Order: sequence, then structure tokens, then C-alpha cells
Amino acid sequence: MTTNRFRVYASRDVVGVEIAGAVKNIIALAAGMIHGMGLGDNALAALATRGLAEMTRLGLQLGAEPQTFSGLAGMGDLITTCISPLSRNRYVGEKLAEGMSLDDILAGMNGVPESVTTTRLAVGLARRNYVDMPITYQVAAVLWEGKDPSEALEELMTRARKDED
Repeated sequence: MTTNRFRVYASRDVVGVEIAGAVKNIIALAAGMIHGMGLGDNALAALATRGLAEMTRLGLQLGAEPQTFSGLAGMGDLITTCISPLSRNRYVGEKLAEGMSLDDILAGMNGVPESVTTTRLAVGLARRNYVDMPITYQVAAVLWEGKDPSEALEELMTRARKDED
């Protein structure tokens, strides 16, 4: 399947690839909120970096290989999904930040934004496995509890300070 313009890399880390593929959509939804609030590239970079940390923590707790998250399935797909204006998940975040309701956003879409369902599942996995995922928890609060995206951002930014992991 490799050509001079397309290259395939294989991975035996099924758990890592699955976790990366699911959690990147949640982070992309948050990236859409960042974009929709008019915040800049530095905010997006910080979000993606901390989102990668969340994704990695959950994956490692579930038995994934650490290198998966720094590769194409992790960082590579995360970057693309967070910055692409074609990302359905980012689109949902943008519209939430603009004040649209989730029901109205979904009613107007042709594609499926995986993050809407995945967020609930990731929160459950994180809680059952004692994994701290503050971005994911805030996205869940925006989706399911009606929290305003700017309030979610403020709660993330005012969390107790700690060393980066």
C-alpha cells in the first residue's frame, strides 16, 4: 500500500492505536472551542500538548506502548484533527463556543462527530482506571451538563499548579 506519495506504518499496539484514535477526537472538539473563542495558536498548542498527555496517561494505564502516542496514531492524528477545518469534531467545538446547542449542531451535520459519544466512554474509562483527564472531563461537562466553554476553560486554567507530566 505504500507509494511515492503515501506511506503506511504498521503497529502491533492495538490498545494504543484505539485509545489515540478515540481521545484525539475529544481533544479536537476542545480545539474547536479554543478556535471558536478566538484564542490563538499558542492556546491551541498548549491544548494539544496537554491533550496528548491525557491520551498517553490513559493508554499507558490500559497497557499501551508509550511510543504509539508520539507517532502517527497519536501526535500525528491529533495535530491533523485539531487544526483541520474539515474535522467534524473541531466543528462541533467551534459551534459550541459560538453558543449553539449540541442538538442543533448535530441536526445540521451530515457526518458523525465521534467525540460526542467517545467523550462519555473516555470519562468512564478514566474514572474506572484512576486516570486524570481534565480536558476530557471539561469537554464532557460542556456536552452533557450545559457548561459554557469559557467556564470550562477557566476551570482548566485555574486548576492547582503542578509539574508537567
